[in-house]
Amino acid sequence: METLNVVIKIIALIVIATGIVMIFDARKISKKLFGFNDQNSSVRILKIVGFLIAIVGGIVIILNS
Repeated sequence: METLNVVIKIIALIVIATGIVMIFDARKISKKLFGFNDQNSSVRILKIVGFLIAIVGGIVIILNS
């Protein structure tokens, strides 16, 4: 049972790291994936999604302890 908790925490940390990278590299990601017409709105959406992903990972870690 202890091994399962460690695995869940590691997965949650990877999810948090993914969300943080999405927040900080949102402009680069939007340039790569989307056109230049809606770049500002796509950056805003990517930052919000990254924030939500990081929050979900944090909640998983809190509930798992």
